[in-house]
Amino acid sequence: MPFQPWIILKELVGQAKPFTYVAFVMLLVLMLTQYICHNIVESSETKGTTTSTDENDATLDECAACERKADDLKTCVACKEVKYCDATCQKSHRSKHKKECRKLAAELHDEALFKQPPKEECPICCLSLPHPKHIMFMACCGKFLCNGCIYAQLETSGNSSCPFCRAHAATEEDYIERLKKRIAVNDAEAFQSLACKYDKGTLGLPQDRKKSRELMLRAAELGSRDAYTCLAADYVEGRVEMNMKKLNHYWERAAMGGCLTSRFNLGSRETGERNNMDRAMKHWMIGARDGHDESLNNIRQGYTNGFVSKDDFEEVLRARKETTDEMRSDQREAVVRHAY
Repeated sequence: MPFQPWIILKELVGQAKPFTYVAFVMLLVLMLTQYICHNIVESSETKGTTTSTDENDATLDECAACERKADDLKTCVACKEVKYCDATCQKSHRSKHKKECRKLAAELHDEALFKQPPKEECPICCLSLPHPKHIMFMACCGKFLCNGCIYAQLETSGNSSCPFCRAHAATEEDYIERLKKRIAVNDAEAFQSLACKYDKGTLGLPQDRKKSRELMLRAAELGSRDAYTCLAADYVEGRVEMNMKKLNHYWERAAMGGCLTSRFNLGSRETGERNNMDRAMKHWMIGARDGHDESLNNIRQGYTNGFVSKDDFEEVLRARKETTDEMRSDQREAVVRHAY
């Protein structure tokens, strides 16, 4: 039970015993002190509760339409900035958010588009993979191997088994079966490889362009860079009716995956159709850094004409040299000498 000095005072008065003025003052001080302490505690508790509530509200997201706060709001898929309770709130806010959303979405897209693609490595020699024509997809293990490691395996063991998983050399039927097993686990590159076989009618398969395109579209959905490249080539070569929007989309997806040819084509389109030299140079600088000769030639010409600064040009040359050095090995050079 808390100390209550006024009870003591009441008892003293009730007993009718005289007490000094000093004692009376001391009791009053005790009463005043307890009163003040009691108010301070109540104020602290109230403040703590308010602060806790404010902190909880600060961590919650707010719907851009109705301003309701919650932790389960849906993010705008395009701009990734605002949140909504549901489709109804998003639809009601569309007229206000549409212009800003397009701007933010375009900025996010360009940020991803002009980002230097990550370099892939051969899982055996751990060096950066060279140009696609110097690598091979292994249907047995689903790995991309450089021709240097494949050549070294052939030279040292005298057989053409897989240098990574040691699977024996496959016949045409075995190779198709291996691809189908990889397809069963949604291997994007297996879809792309089988699509190429149907497109050309190789490995005992009938030529079936329709089936090839279906497989290629599935490979692209799963993220195959080469599939996007092949789908773009269909438009360029006239196999399907031209659709510039889709062609540009496939080039962009392939370029973001590291396809240097698609990156070069995007730069060429910027200068030709859109007359945007700045964006073109950005594309070609990315390609030149990764060793694309045509992109480097355009960057050199851009430097001569004043579209590329001296610092940028020097940085591209240094990055290109680093990339080339990272891909060089005795085994790969031996492949070039022997035209393997």
